[in-house]
Amino acid sequence: MRDVFIFIGALALVVQAFIGLSFFISCIQEKEKRASLFALFQFLVMIGVLIIYLIIAGAGFFHTAPGLIVLIAGYILALVSGWFLMHKTEPNTKALQGTKGLMIGPVGRFDERMHVFARNRTMRPGTEPYQTFYREHPELEANDARRREKGGPLGHLGSIDKPYEGPNVAGTLASLTIPFNLSLPRIVKPSQHPELKGRKFDLSPEEASRRLKGYARSLGADLVGIAEINPLWIYSHRGEIFHENWEDWGKAIPADHKYALVVAEEMDFDMIGPAPHTPSVMESMKEYAKGAYITTQIAAYIANMSFEAEANHLRHYTAILPPLAVDAGLGEVGRLGYLMTKELGPRVRLSAVTTDLPLIPDKPVDIGAEDFCTICKKCATNCPSRSIPEEDLPKEFNGTLRWKLDAESCFEYWGKIGTDCCICMKVCPWSHARTWPHRMIVRLISRNRYARRVFNLMDDIFYGRKPKPKAGPQWARYTE
Repeated sequence: MRDVFIFIGALALVVQAFIGLSFFISCIQEKEKRASLFALFQFLVMIGVLIIYLIIAGAGFFHTAPGLIVLIAGYILALVSGWFLMHKTEPNTKALQGTKGLMIGPVGRFDERMHVFARNRTMRPGTEPYQTFYREHPELEANDARRREKGGPLGHLGSIDKPYEGPNVAGTLASLTIPFNLSLPRIVKPSQHPELKGRKFDLSPEEASRRLKGYARSLGADLVGIAEINPLWIYSHRGEIFHENWEDWGKAIPADHKYALVVAEEMDFDMIGPAPHTPSVMESMKEYAKGAYITTQIAAYIANMSFEAEANHLRHYTAILPPLAVDAGLGEVGRLGYLMTKELGPRVRLSAVTTDLPLIPDKPVDIGAEDFCTICKKCATNCPSRSIPEEDLPKEFNGTLRWKLDAESCFEYWGKIGTDCCICMKVCPWSHARTWPHRMIVRLISRNRYARRVFNLMDDIFYGRKPKPKAGPQWARYTE
């Protein structure tokens, strides 16, 4: 029997060394020099422990009384450590309620005209909307005017990489044409195709949900969820204008659709690595373009089945997407203000389709993001504009508990560097490439509060508290 326990101990150490080797290979694949060195050292220590174990086992030490004590102590330590890190700890009941679990007071609908993008992208000096808006909000005019003098929402696009920004800026603008051209009213809110005019489709909510999710995935969506829409997450008034339809500016947006199908598109790991340089903004626009492509087709699909539908993507929003994504079970909103998903962390871009087609909503999830963000703060530490709050716990804002991003200072930094930054997304420990060691870690931290603390510390050790930008793919280089 003792020989069996000795063998199991050796096997456990072999498995441990294999995991260490896999993590070392993962770090090399991620092109993380610091992490690779630490992972190599960790692997060599594991191999050393295995060799020492085999030597003393071969010498018969474990057949002595002291050896038996050491063997039993090792088993107890391994079992206690395993239970400590692997058992499911108490859930976050607020997260399991979705956005309702975060509401602690009256919540008002947000006016899109107040959005920093709408003010700086849409408002034109001298026009009636401009005069109307700044007459009501004079405190915003001077700062917004100063931003416009820089030449656009992102100032000189790609200025951080000047004079080598050209090709990446060209790619960014190429992708941007897709959501712009797919934001025409007849495309984002389509009518039934003439060949199907008048035809009714009788689908159960279960079948409709199954078909829509499958269609979304077939179009390239990485994550898909369905939410019953809380009207609070619909903008109160239209603020963004892209096709000279100024008659819509300031109009009330009806909250007349009951369901939303929310999709998330993965931001490529290698393209985010160079953030805040131009590969990251090119990747952002590519995924926004993908979201526009997916959601406008889904909207048309639903409209062809004789139901109303409206696409929400980069150049046409009626809804605030992160809370819809939370209610659709795609994840939780983290400290950085982005949706945190179990599968990809914050390394996603969101789009959605709202509809009156009856669907089956998904349930909100608890992936441990709030607890993890409470102890991590890596995004706040690395934020160059200090726009991400560093307080331990979320605070009340507009009736909900959250970490409130300072959109004004964040946007100011975007204008300075000419990209959408993405540093917070890049440095987040949840954003690592989904190699199997990282998938295993995510599984542990999503269910165990102690694992969150252990792996948060390990992330700082292996990857550094302030990771530097990586080179990115050779084809998207931004320096000579």
